[in-house]
Amino acid sequence: MALDHPLTGETADANPVRSRLVFTAAMLLLTVVFLGLGTWQVQRLFWKLDLIARVDARVTATPAPAPSSPAWPTINAEDDEYRRVTATGTFRHDAETLVQAVTDLGPGFWILTPLEQKDGTTVLINRGFVPANRREPALRPDGQLVGPVKITGLIRISEPEGAFLRSNDPANGRWYSRDVAAIAAATGLERVAPYFIDADATPIPGGLPVGGLTVIRFRNSHLVYAATWYLLAVMSAAAAYAIQRRRLA
Repeated sequence: MALDHPLTGETADANPVRSRLVFTAAMLLLTVVFLGLGTWQVQRLFWKLDLIARVDARVTATPAPAPSSPAWPTINAEDDEYRRVTATGTFRHDAETLVQAVTDLGPGFWILTPLEQKDGTTVLINRGFVPANRREPALRPDGQLVGPVKITGLIRISEPEGAFLRSNDPANGRWYSRDVAAIAAATGLERVAPYFIDADATPIPGGLPVGGLTVIRFRNSHLVYAATWYLLAVMSAAAAYAIQRRRLA
């Protein structure tokens, strides 16, 4: 027989019953939340797989002319990054910019050189990698191409501000990311495309810079995350069931 509590007047087993109900409700709520998170990760998984497929198609497609100035306002990462394009013009080697890089060839620099096109616009070309001991143009004279050139490569989206824990320092010529707008401002360029082009591995006289080093890698852990959330949902539902079964017992 349940006894009344001397102060509250409630029966002695009222609080345990209420606690079990609260715990059960909490576990059921968590079950719903975890199921929602798992489903969201599944959706992200299919989005990522679609993105990878689209990028694979872009990098192997026949190159098209690089987007001209009327199309610049619509350029974005999802629709345009890694598109294979061509650009024709003349290099402005006097305005090249060195951006620190770490590649499979070791540490060094990306060489970003403005390419002046016939319509008066400019697009930055990441011509490729040079080791630190060949950073000076005088040490790689054969690669300083003169006259009209045709570049084939991949569209890349500007990388503003800098790298992790390292901000670009235009005043002192220290660059850690390929920030198109900042580089254009620092070198006095006008009518510059809002993207840059990673040049392909077409051989360059003298062997430097080394092109074709674009790393195309997408982190895809969504399946693991989805499985984790669904497992937590099962565990939460099992806990709710267990506490209710114990009550009924």
